[in-house]
Amino acid sequence: MRVLVIGAAGMVGGKLVRRLVADGALNGQPIDGLILADRVAPEAPANAPFGVAAEAVDLAAEGVADRLVAARPEVIFHLAAIVSGEAESDFDKGYRTNLDGTRDLFEAIRRVGGGYRPRVVFTSSVAVFGAPFPDSIGDEFFQTPLTSYGTQKAIGELLLADFTRKGFIDGIGIRLPTICVRPGRPNLAASGFFSNIIREPLAGEEAVLPVGEDARHTHASPRSAVGFLMHAAGLDGAAVGPRRNLTMPGVSVTVGEQIATLGAVAGDNVVRRIRRQPDETIIRIVAGWPERFSPGRALALGFRAEASFAEIVRIHIDDELGGTWVR
Repeated sequence: MRVLVIGAAGMVGGKLVRRLVADGALNGQPIDGLILADRVAPEAPANAPFGVAAEAVDLAAEGVADRLVAARPEVIFHLAAIVSGEAESDFDKGYRTNLDGTRDLFEAIRRVGGGYRPRVVFTSSVAVFGAPFPDSIGDEFFQTPLTSYGTQKAIGELLLADFTRKGFIDGIGIRLPTICVRPGRPNLAASGFFSNIIREPLAGEEAVLPVGEDARHTHASPRSAVGFLMHAAGLDGAAVGPRRNLTMPGVSVTVGEQIATLGAVAGDNVVRRIRRQPDETIIRIVAGWPERFSPGRALALGFRAEASFAEIVRIHIDDELGGTWVR
């Protein structure tokens, strides 16, 4: 089986690649080739038991998508995207990357022809939903995104469903909750502070909190994000049906509950490294996001996430900090 990962240099993409290499198989089939692509050259794992090709590319550039699918990979993970804050501040860049690149990929697959119909796992976002919200977003809630990023992802979902309906691809779209705790340095995502207020204090550094403690959001760990992707790659399309985009499960907590959990797990000294500094732009963006979900379809299809935010914090400590932190 050949696998293509687009967005392989990102945090989730990198973890997915390491999981594929560790397993050596996908959907019960041995992997015999892995293609990695991103705007920044992905790091090819040295210990892979199969061939790995990695390159820096712009998916929206002419001919790039055709070249990536020329080897006819059976599974394609499409994770490449400009994050929410950057997509909002740079309108043209957001649409070029998040929409044009996605359509170019789907069209390139269609042009291969000859019965080629790969499983395409597309990472969407809960930003496809817009206020006003019910107490919990169910599977039947409509899409009215309030940001450019959410709009781009919503269009991508429609394209994925239509190309699947026409038989060009076998697509599954997964709407990720906010992935927390993200390792590494802060990025330009409007949701980045949800991770920052956990990650930086545990590392002995100050973190800035730009919203009030009553802000509520739904989270899943990077470990769960990789699990979502792997599970989506092997789903029975007949069981999914024509509605190919699914909202993933997660843990809904307020920022205050995040901070309280951090204190319970790591102590008050760690919590004192959080500094309140309101940012009206971030406050406005976050106010337009849903808070809770009832992802019945995803749960029925076997997707699973953490049961508590404490579990998410401990996963970060175990996976990224070697089991300890700066007291």
